Amino acid sequence: MFDVILSFLTAFTLTYFAIPSIINIAKVKNLCDEPGERRSHTVSTPSLGGIGIFAGVIFSIILWTPFKESGGDLQYILCAFIIIFLIGAKDDIIPIAPNKKLIGEVMAAAILVFKSDLKISSMYGIFGIYEMPEILSIVLTMFTILVIINAFNLIDGINGLSGSIGTLIAITLGIWFFLTDQIAYAILGFSLAGAVIAFLKYNFTPAKIFMGDTGSLLVGLVCSILAIQFMESNSQLEEGHQWRINAIPAVAFGIMILPLFDTLRVFVTRALRGRSPFHPDRTHIHHLLIDYGLTHMQATGILVFVNVLFILMVLALQDIGAFNLLVLVVALAMFLSGTLYYVVSRKRLNKTPTTG
Repeated sequence: MFDVILSFLTAFTLTYFAIPSIINIAKVKNLCDEPGERRSHTVSTPSLGGIGIFAGVIFSIILWTPFKESGGDLQYILCAFIIIFLIGAKDDIIPIAPNKKLIGEVMAAAILVFKSDLKISSMYGIFGIYEMPEILSIVLTMFTILVIINAFNLIDGINGLSGSIGTLIAITLGIWFFLTDQIAYAILGFSLAGAVIAFLKYNFTPAKIFMGDTGSLLVGLVCSILAIQFMESNSQLEEGHQWRINAIPAVAFGIMILPLFDTLRVFVTRALRGRSPFHPDRTHIHHLLIDYGLTHMQATGILVFVNVLFILMVLALQDIGAFNLLVLVVALAMFLSGTLYYVVSRKRLNKTPTTG
């Protein structure tokens, strides 16, 4: 228990004291994110906060993980971290082509799948499917990692959102890993939470720094590792175990509802409009809340609160079956986002000047 607490405090302390220096260096070297048409900020702001998060997480994991007892796969996880860090830092300083970024993400995912054996081995009864062939397991796992990594990158559009959601997910899953005596993964979750909470002190409005791709990609990578290991470790617990979760894929999806559903919703709506799913616009849920008139902190607070409600809901309703719970989660998310879109559209329409 003390190692988990100390990992949180260590990551928090290191990141907290590193961020001011990173802000100063970024301003001196003009390594800032400039305002633009699709930007939600109005002043030039440093965008290298992810470096501080990375330092806090890496240092804390290496210092407190009991490698001899339970940290065998962490060496490969740290290798994946370094790849993601290099991609993110390069993109924050000198933007790189999306295909090159994707290649790096695939490399990181491949290390996790082939070296640390991080795999989704079952569909847990969804569509009547349980165990999967090895090749399908590999493809699905790598696809899931890439989706989650980029989902956090996509929701990083307003102050505090990606970091707050990442912290919520890391703490939720970190607690479960602690309760099931998987200390290495508990330390991973709480190290991320500690580092990101320290960063958020400087990211809440008025934001002094952004996490940039370095931070959002790392947060996404850690959450993907925790989510996949959460599902796989749960399946290895005995029936009737105190902390065994029923309907595990639906519960995992509910825990990560905001980044996953928002990414899915945006990609589908863009495709239905004949646009590339990767074509940038202002249709993310956080953009809709901002366009409705909320501040960054109000929008972030609402979305974090909604994500908490979904977590409580899936934990409370886990006995209704994976497929039923998944349908309920998606249907409720569609209803809420559809209602928000309707309200914002009506407000925009009412603001449109009419000519006589």
